[in-house]
Amino acid sequence: MRINLNDPDALFIPLVSDYGFKVVFGNEKNTIFLRKALQALIQSEVPIREVYFDKNTFDAIVKDSRGGIYDLACIDEQGNHFIVEMQVSDAPYFFQRMKFYAFHKFNSLVQKGNFDYNNLDRIYCIGILANNIFAGPDFHTIAAIRKSDGELIDEQITARRPGYVTVELDKFRLTADEVQTDLEKLVYTMKTIHTTTQPTQFPAFWNEEWLQVAINELDKRKMTPDERFAYERTLAINAEAIRVVNAQIEEAKLETKREAIIKMLRGGKLAIGEIAEYNDVSDSEVERIQRELRLAD
Repeated sequence: MRINLNDPDALFIPLVSDYGFKVVFGNEKNTIFLRKALQALIQSEVPIREVYFDKNTFDAIVKDSRGGIYDLACIDEQGNHFIVEMQVSDAPYFFQRMKFYAFHKFNSLVQKGNFDYNNLDRIYCIGILANNIFAGPDFHTIAAIRKSDGELIDEQITARRPGYVTVELDKFRLTADEVQTDLEKLVYTMKTIHTTTQPTQFPAFWNEEWLQVAINELDKRKMTPDERFAYERTLAINAEAIRVVNAQIEEAKLETKREAIIKMLRGGKLAIGEIAEYNDVSDSEVERIQRELRLAD
C-alpha cells in the first residue's frame, strides 16, 4: 500500500505517518485511543484502563534512519508491556525485528532482578505494516510459540493469547458499511483517514470518542503554528531518511549484480551480451567490470 505522506490537499495527516503515529498513539494527555487500539489489536475482552509510556525501552538499541519505522512502548495497570512498531516502507525482516524487540524487553526485565520465572510480566509485541510480509490473506495475524500438536508453549511473550501481533494494512478490504469490530474500525481509520476530503465522508463509527480523539489530532485545520512546524520538520527528516535507505537498497542490489557478473565472467562460458541480459545491465557495464578484473589480476 503506497501512501502519500505529504498531500497538500489532504485535510488529515496520515495516521501511519511518523507525525500521525506519534501524536495519536503517543498522546499522553488523552490515552483513550491507545487503550482501545491495544485492546482491539490483542483481541482482549478486558478493557485497558490505564497506560504509562515507557520511554526507556529503546534507549539501549542502536537507532538509525530506517525509512519509516516508528516505535512506541507502554505498560498498562496490570504490568503488561506493549511494544508497538509501525512500518510504512518495505520490510522483509520486520518480524525478525519484532522478535528482537520482544526479547530485548524480556532481557531488561530479567536484569532488574527480584523476579520469578513463573511470574514475569507479560509482553505484547505489535507490528503494523503498510505492506505485506506474510503469504496468507488475513490482515490481522497473531503468532505464538507452539508444539507440533498446536499446544501453546510460551506464556510470557504471549499474554495468555497467541503472541506476536501483526497488521498488514494492504490486505484490509472492508468498506465502511462492512466494518463492525473495534479492530476493523481501527484498521479502516489507519488506512483511509488521509484520503478523506469532506466531513460527509465520515462513517458513523468515527463519531466514537476514541476515534474522535485520533481524528482531531490529525486534522490539519486544527493545528497550531508550532504543531504545523513540527509536522513539516518531521516530513523533511523522514523524506531524507527514506532517501538514504532506498539508496542503500539500490547499492546492495547493484553489488549483488556485480558479484553475479564477476562469477559469469570468470566462468568464461557466456558472451558479454548474454551476461548483460541475464543481469539486466548494459554491455558496457559488463565490459567495465571485465576491465577492472583484468587490472586486478
